[in-house]
Amino acid sequence: MADKITLGYTHLSGCTGCTVALADNYAGLLTLLDRYVDLKYMPTLADVRHVQKVDVSFVEGSCCINDKLAVEELKETREKSTVVVALGGCACYGNITRFSRGGQQNQPQHEAYLPIGDIIKVDVYIPGCAPTPQMIRNVAVMAYLLLKGTKEQKELATAFLKPLMMAAQRGTTACFCELMTEVINQGLCMGCGSCASACPVNAITHEYGKPQGERDLCIKCGACYNQCPRSWFSFDVVENYEAINEAIMAALQ
Repeated sequence: MADKITLGYTHLSGCTGCTVALADNYAGLLTLLDRYVDLKYMPTLADVRHVQKVDVSFVEGSCCINDKLAVEELKETREKSTVVVALGGCACYGNITRFSRGGQQNQPQHEAYLPIGDIIKVDVYIPGCAPTPQMIRNVAVMAYLLLKGTKEQKELATAFLKPLMMAAQRGTTACFCELMTEVINQGLCMGCGSCASACPVNAITHEYGKPQGERDLCIKCGACYNQCPRSWFSFDVVENYEAINEAIMAALQ
């Protein structure tokens, strides 16, 4: 293994659930910080909080465009990062912040929020509300292998990250509505139930073997769309699944 990659963590408008998911890696997080990652800044786990030049930046939360400092911090993150990762539904798709209209007791003027991809170029999405600890860990390991690993490791990392990069290229909208129009209405749904299993608010049920969504419950986190095997499919991941898993497990030994 080569030297560590540098990592930054920018926290914008959100519930901090993604930070909790990151911390839920426990010993795995300690292994990452000990062997592979030099954490340069983060509001909760590092003393330094201002944005620095890093290899990879995780961004949690959507961006309040009424907050000039938040917009500037996000743009500075892009300028100083080789790879920007949108972490969680708020950063990827806006999530519950899409329903904000202002009037909060401490900041009543904060009324408009955007997913970070509407403001800056994002390289990788990790959707979900919150993403699983294992997914955050795996992306961190693969980011290391992509930037510092051998030729074979870089190829595996590229295969693993490709669908998450495709999600970032697709745009900043993904919810049950997109699943309905792009998968179910196109006759592609196979009734596997992955979307219902992924939904954090139980807005999706199965009736007659097909998913039914309650739009009033949907928080637009994008988990269902990205979990659906018919919304994207990558032979790169499927054909290299065992090798990818072995590389991740070996890195964490």
